[in-house]
Amino acid sequence: MGNLRQMSRVPVYIRVLDVNDNAPTFATNYETFVCENAKANQRIQTVSATDPDRPAGGHRFFFTLAPEAAGKANFSVRDNKDNTAWILTRRNSYSSLLKSVYRVPVVIADNGTPALSSTNTLTVRVCTCDREGNMKLCNAEALAARAGLSTGALVAILLCVVILLMIVVLFAALRRQRKKEPLIISKEDVRDNVVSYNDEGGGEEDTQAFDIGALRNPEAVEDAKQRRDIVPEAYYPPARRPARDNANGDVRDFINQKIRDNDSDPTAPPYDSLATYAYEGGGSAAESLSSLESAAAEGEQDYDYLSEWGPRFKKLADMYGADDSDRDS
Repeated sequence: MGNLRQMSRVPVYIRVLDVNDNAPTFATNYETFVCENAKANQRIQTVSATDPDRPAGGHRFFFTLAPEAAGKANFSVRDNKDNTAWILTRRNSYSSLLKSVYRVPVVIADNGTPALSSTNTLTVRVCTCDREGNMKLCNAEALAARAGLSTGALVAILLCVVILLMIVVLFAALRRQRKKEPLIISKEDVRDNVVSYNDEGGGEEDTQAFDIGALRNPEAVEDAKQRRDIVPEAYYPPARRPARDNANGDVRDFINQKIRDNDSDPTAPPYDSLATYAYEGGGSAAESLSSLESAAAEGEQDYDYLSEWGPRFKKLADMYGADDSDRDS
């Protein structure tokens, strides 16, 4: 004690033993694809793992397919026993139209004590490939390619549609600017002209218009009648039957006779026109009352008979039936 020469220093090295507290994972983020024309048991990817733990004997990883995906798996996992594994196809051909992306769960375990494991998901895209297995198109591009519509095709279709629309708009503008030919060529701008067409209907044997007289009263139609729908070339006055000229003539018979004459006249007005008839009775004591048919002058006539017609004609009898001396006064 108290002798410093009896003291010594000895270095002590302490080794920290590794504890397996990390589960292995994929060594990198794999981007995997499978061709649509792939065959069964074809390798599409080789995977490896990493683990931050440092076991004494080194790492040893084990690769298996997750049990929940083993029953309906489209892919399989083959452990190469060298810390790598292959991802293999389990069937022939894949369709991007049915399913474009598959997710393969891979379980990676280490050899630590206790052993740790983790489930890592590998995403596999379905792509269109050539005969040698080189990828051409994937996912949305593959869908468009399967439908026959690439980007270039879509651009061409859009250009065609735009050109077609421009042609339609130009054609419509030209039609609006085109002047319409007038129906009647005239120097004056007459807008209420009546345009007539001499067209022959199908099946007719002549160019004459239809005789509308056949639609009139059948009893008044005769073969020798002139047509009412056109102006006759020559006017021949119809022969009218003489009216009854007896002293006791009947007005009803006169009117009926006029109606029959009018119905048989081809140049008579249409049936919806108003026809008036003048009738003067025959055998009147006053004879004709028309001044145009009077043969004698007013002073030479004798109106004494007016006093015999009753009180209704008294005023006329006083005015015209007086003596010449009374009228002179």
